[in-house]
Amino acid sequence: MHTPPATIDAEASVAEAAAVMRREKVGSCIVLRKNLPIGIVTEEDFAWKVVAKDLKPGSVKVHEVMSSPLITITADKTVGDAAQLMVKKSVRRLPVVEKKKVVGIVTVRDILSATSEMNEIMAEMIAVNREDLVEMGVCGRCGRMSDDLRRVEDVMICPSCREEDRLT
Repeated sequence: MHTPPATIDAEASVAEAAAVMRREKVGSCIVLRKNLPIGIVTEEDFAWKVVAKDLKPGSVKVHEVMSSPLITITADKTVGDAAQLMVKKSVRRLPVVEKKKVVGIVTVRDILSATSEMNEIMAEMIAVNREDLVEMGVCGRCGRMSDDLRRVEDVMICPSCREEDRLT
């Protein structure tokens, strides 16, 4: 979640919103009226609703091109909840609200980043918690058959090779 989110007054121009987005290095602004969120304006809104229509950004108000109603999520929800809501509502940005105030914004990129990190953590947990399995087969170090192979650093090792490892 990005905090605080970029915001812009509903009566500001598209040019002013673009300047805020450039300064904040973000792709959207939450649109406020009387400090309450009423919509969101994105780079895509600028491209489709202003530039493609050959309108002057300084003369178009953000409330004229914003997406509304604002789809939000509360801060107590999980990353999974946010991802499901994004899919259900076909949105790429979810403002996070507490008591009608926007406190942050979650983006698809945030979800993907969190998912990637969780996958890495889960892989590490699996490796750490992997049971010490005993298998039959060929030792990955000496090539001899054994009915007591155990995984050591992702290689199946026989008792003799494990003993050599302990002695060195």
